[in-house]
Amino acid sequence: MPRARYGRDDILGILDAGMIAHVGVTTSEGPLVLPMAYGHDGERLYLHGAAANHLLGTGDGHEVCVTVTHLDGLVMARTPFHNSMNYRSVVVRGRATRIDDEPGKRRALKLVTDHVVAHWDAVRPPSQTDLRKTLVLELPLAEASAKVRAGDPVDEPDDIAGPWWAGVVPITTRFEPPEASADMTASAEPPTSIADLAGLTPDERP
Repeated sequence: MPRARYGRDDILGILDAGMIAHVGVTTSEGPLVLPMAYGHDGERLYLHGAAANHLLGTGDGHEVCVTVTHLDGLVMARTPFHNSMNYRSVVVRGRATRIDDEPGKRRALKLVTDHVVAHWDAVRPPSQTDLRKTLVLELPLAEASAKVRAGDPVDEPDDIAGPWWAGVVPITTRFEPPEASADMTASAEPPTSIADLAGLTPDERP
């Protein structure tokens, strides 16, 4: 079964379920890849970091590569040659552009924040100082593709009749109940958007 997917719904569904992207650029010291939070609006992908972030600063105006991967299971075959993994992944390539205008930067940061947990409106908004310390890049989703593997191992016909076990070991990630910071002085409760995550997988987020 072909693993490549090019449908927009497939690509956006995988991006929606993810929280960490690995961002790669070519720097003067060589290639560099870092994990980052991200957000998207269906047309563009947004990345952010410190204003002094070397990777993002180098990526501005240049081609970058962003990958998002979910590991769903270990596929254990009757011979190690056919072991595999069940996964969903997206690769996005394109020219990254810095966002400098304040409304555009705030919108992008809200998308990144709410992509992870939708609580932008429940906390203090970024100050002017916060914005000056933050670099935001946007990347078009025009050149994006997905790759998916699901299902059982594919063993040799002769091996299927043998005595060896074969199957899939599912892998899941779940959110646990939130724990208040040790320096909390107020009696505030966690926002509903955070409290409601308990027991959910990333795919089940609101």
